[in-house]
Amino acid sequence: MYSVHRHIAPIIAKRAQNAKAILLTGPRQVGKSTLYRHLFADVNQVTFDDDLLLAQATEDVSLFLLNNPCPLMIDEVQKCPSIFNKIKITLDNTDKNGNFFFTGSQKLQLMASVSESLAGRISIMELDGLSQREINGIPFNRHFVPTAEYIAEREKNLSQNKDDIWTIIHRGSYPELYVNPNREWVDFYQSYVKTYLERDVNQLIKAKNHLTFVKFMTAVAARTGQMLNYANLSSELGIGEITVKEWISILEKSGIVYLLKPFTPSALSRAIKTPKLYFRDTGLCCYLTRWLTPDTLKNGAMAGAMFETFVINEILKSYANEGLDYDFNVFFYNGKDRKKKRENGQTIEVDGEIDLILSENGMLYPIEIKLSASPKADMASEFDVLDNVPDQKRGLGAIICLYDKKMYLRDNLVVLPIAYI
Repeated sequence: MYSVHRHIAPIIAKRAQNAKAILLTGPRQVGKSTLYRHLFADVNQVTFDDDLLLAQATEDVSLFLLNNPCPLMIDEVQKCPSIFNKIKITLDNTDKNGNFFFTGSQKLQLMASVSESLAGRISIMELDGLSQREINGIPFNRHFVPTAEYIAEREKNLSQNKDDIWTIIHRGSYPELYVNPNREWVDFYQSYVKTYLERDVNQLIKAKNHLTFVKFMTAVAARTGQMLNYANLSSELGIGEITVKEWISILEKSGIVYLLKPFTPSALSRAIKTPKLYFRDTGLCCYLTRWLTPDTLKNGAMAGAMFETFVINEILKSYANEGLDYDFNVFFYNGKDRKKKRENGQTIEVDGEIDLILSENGMLYPIEIKLSASPKADMASEFDVLDNVPDQKRGLGAIICLYDKKMYLRDNLVVLPIAYI
């Protein structure tokens, strides 16, 4: 048994001194309430998973808050949206900071209530599963961007993974699997699906039967790393396309999947505007798609998609763990703005793709993610499409792959091992 240091912990502690309330969002079982208990041991703590407390808060908010004075931590606060109006009044009548500490695993309910009642009064952060830095005990906590400065600083904190990367990808990122390394993988994810997905997510999705819900989750997991095709899912599942869109939205806002936005500036007029879908936890994705061991995953048909999913998630975590919102920083490109090839004596246009584009300080950093230990410069042949974008310059590009050393292929293209994220 060992504990894991969460990189976002000092940021939460600092914001508690400067904000009247804090909201920590994230999927079930990523350690939100555990982290709060560690940071704020003296704070009164309640959970709305307790039906009695939930009933008390729902029936008489004033009495509930009288019995549970500030500072107060409320776990799964989205279950009682009516409490926010009363909390707004409480916060408006105090100059103190650190009054309320909320957690919530369902953004679609939570954010609507917060945005209506507590705008400007609350600091919002996201906690996801463990990053590979946290798993390996690496203290470095800067968001990933392939600049010379970042790379130099990251190299001071490099260490080899304690486990093979495929073991980490397959095991997933839920803290329980690392705090309790003897916990059986199948047992954990089987319980997770039954306890949390079927209880919380399926209550929102309202699938007609259990089998439909399981088929939906499995079908979505099988498409991690792919362009989101609602019509294809609708056809496979035998449900309406509008219903599929609603269900995907629920998975996204419950922290189960992430939809990576396309990069579509006006200069790239032929960019495809469809998002890409990624599961937020590779272990859960492996469980749902029945890749039951790291070796079968490594050598299986989904190895490339799962590796890409892992890399995307690690980069997102690097932002979130620094307390940063990444929604306006990360994109991908797919389109026909530049790519052409010769086929049967004719020049035809084909889709070109950049796996990830990081936008920061007027610079665009293109990233290719390859399941390869033999990187080549032509893997980044699409990067120069970004030179057509006005008012933004193309920064250093990177190929993230299984090669074990940093290597420059050009002065504006570097190969980075996955340990550099």
